[in-house]
Amino acid sequence: MHELSLVASVFDILEEKAREHGAARVVRVVLKVGVMAGVVPDLLESAFDIYKKGTLAEGARLEVVVVPVRTRCPDCDGEAVREDADFSCAACGSRRIEIVEGRELIVERIELET
Repeated sequence: MHELSLVASVFDILEEKAREHGAARVVRVVLKVGVMAGVVPDLLESAFDIYKKGTLAEGARLEVVVVPVRTRCPDCDGEAVREDADFSCAACGSRRIEIVEGRELIVERIELET
């Protein structure tokens, strides 16, 4: 379950930001997770709940924002959100598409309480 190691890295960030701002606790964390990030959101939430016990985020709420795959075509400059595994341009059919979003794992927001 690599989600636990990812959450450990998130907690490194949370602790650093809490120290920087003199916060007593973390209230809410928002993570942006791309559908191609190789992360299962439910497992990420479970790992967060396990890891937060006894930390400054013990009562924190985790929100996972799932980011769909968004592509751009360099041939026709078209953009599309893909929900299937067809990585061709929806407008012109080109196979030279670029993935613009959908692979990220980002700490989008941290709410702290001082």
